[in-house]
Amino acid sequence: MSAIHSILKETFGFSEFKPGQQQVITNLVAGNSSIAIFPTGAGKSLCYQLPSLLEPGMTLVVSPLLSLMKDQLDFLESKNIAAAKLDSGMSSDDYKNTLEAARHGNLKILLIAVERFKNERFRTQLKRMNVSLLVVDEAHCISEWGHNFRPDYLKIPKFAEEFSISKVLLLTATATANVVTDMCSKFDIPGKSVFQTGFYRKNLFLRVHPVVQKDKDAHLLEVLASKPHGSAIVYVTQQKTAEYVAGMLNENGVTAEPYHAGMEKELRDSIQNLFMSGNTDTVVATIAFGMGIDKRDIRKVIHYDLPKSIESYSQEIGRAGRDGEPSLCCLMGNKDGVPVLENFTYGDTPEYSNIRQVLELIASTEENTFEVHPYRLSKISDIRLLTLKTLLVYLELAKIINPLYTFFESYTLKFIISAEGILSNFTDERKEFVKTILNNCKTARIWTTVDIDRIVNESGSNRQRVLTALEYFDEKGWISLHPKTSVDVFEILHREFDIDSTARELTALFSQKEEKDISRIKLMIEFFEKDQCLARNLSAYFGENLTENCNRCSVCLNKSPAHLPLTKLPTLEQYDFETLVQPLVDAADSPLSVNQITRYFCGIPTPRLVQYKARQMAGFSRLAAHNYKAVKEWVQSHKNI
Repeated sequence: MSAIHSILKETFGFSEFKPGQQQVITNLVAGNSSIAIFPTGAGKSLCYQLPSLLEPGMTLVVSPLLSLMKDQLDFLESKNIAAAKLDSGMSSDDYKNTLEAARHGNLKILLIAVERFKNERFRTQLKRMNVSLLVVDEAHCISEWGHNFRPDYLKIPKFAEEFSISKVLLLTATATANVVTDMCSKFDIPGKSVFQTGFYRKNLFLRVHPVVQKDKDAHLLEVLASKPHGSAIVYVTQQKTAEYVAGMLNENGVTAEPYHAGMEKELRDSIQNLFMSGNTDTVVATIAFGMGIDKRDIRKVIHYDLPKSIESYSQEIGRAGRDGEPSLCCLMGNKDGVPVLENFTYGDTPEYSNIRQVLELIASTEENTFEVHPYRLSKISDIRLLTLKTLLVYLELAKIINPLYTFFESYTLKFIISAEGILSNFTDERKEFVKTILNNCKTARIWTTVDIDRIVNESGSNRQRVLTALEYFDEKGWISLHPKTSVDVFEILHREFDIDSTARELTALFSQKEEKDISRIKLMIEFFEKDQCLARNLSAYFGENLTENCNRCSVCLNKSPAHLPLTKLPTLEQYDFETLVQPLVDAADSPLSVNQITRYFCGIPTPRLVQYKARQMAGFSRLAAHNYKAVKEWVQSHKNI
């Protein structure tokens, strides 16, 4: 305990722990896996940062966003803690140097994305690292009960076992009872090692302002001009809205920057740095901004559009007032944006025919392994990439396939020294093996392509030995190695499955997921319109029961609930179906399904619609403001089925 308090003060500069931190850290140092469920801004990161200095090996942190990694890394470097991250935007030299530091025990903390576990190069290196603690940030992503389930997170327990990492710390701010149970089960963590602090923060003033769409801009200007003054985040749903609102604010004398995933990384980083340093007071952002942002003096979080769920809302407002000072959380609410939110869900639900196509490919594979080129299979099946990953996870759970590894279909390299210079470092059998590698490298003007399959066939060695040799050449500085085009390899466990019944079962699973996600949106609308204290109701959702109302939210102050308005839309029958759909029909290379046409009208891009360049057609997104099911019924009434 004395060592823990000494590090807290001398390294991190804190005189005392925040609620829950000491219990989690003590449990970890005692050798136990743990779960920390703290509200946004309550100091979850310290729960692994401090113990990492007491661990004999390295702490490996799985983070979902690069922006989150950047902020954590900046903080660690400011405390002189040896830490680094791996991401796809790194230079070859930085990547190589980071791996070398991790292998040699020169890093205490390494941050990665979950997808890195499937990277063939990283897996080779990870086996040579001493990892004492695995940290999973935003751990609710492992649960289908959660609001942003990520299929790759389901595999983290397997990765921990595979790489002999015995101790795990799961961190999240948004975990309902079902999600907590799911996390405990998947990582075999007992209830006594779950630490949950209070959710309620009395310095956040929650407001729901019913505003019709045409009045939003004027109302936003009023809210930004009101007290408390200072930094503000304005959340929107779509990238184009972020651009529009930021432009509108600047035209009205409010300095603001847009932020969304469609921007170049350098520009996003620049805007984030301007905001963090106080040189830009207002950022208009999609949910791509904010996760892990540790700016303590954000005075306002404004929802120009509805959030995706109650969990998303709680995460986003949690970025306000981390310094404990009064902060405003204002939702400018109406129901016009509900169809847009629902369309994200409908777009992720594959059709029976799409699923069946994937199953047919597996069943017809003559080999014992099934290779998945993700982007290629996504286009063939017309299933979005993330949904395709979820489908493959479902097939794993059904014991039809089992993931073996991910490899790069091809490697290119650039010679730093000559092939003869490389060969001169080896003798006997090793020299012959290296000669086989070099003889099967074909050089163009600058880059050289490595024919790994031919090397394996000619040398009699396995692929892993070839890759290890190439990695060694890269480490020595003899070559610069670059992998290209990843391929996921699955073992086919059960080939004689019934395609029709399996497709029906999987279609039902996705339909259930769709219903659950749509109901989550409806639950959120009910929450904003309830005749109950917002703070008390929100805390109860996450398992904290307040004995009194907050007396500062809009429901408490107005003595009545908010009623979110809805703009009346023109009827669907006013649109000319044939004229709007004809460009898509002309571009399609096969008959269009009802769902494809519905997604076209609702502005939901699928791989096939992207292939048809549907975005450039007048009918694309024309009915995005309408309810998806209503549009689907309208399409069915006009299409001969």
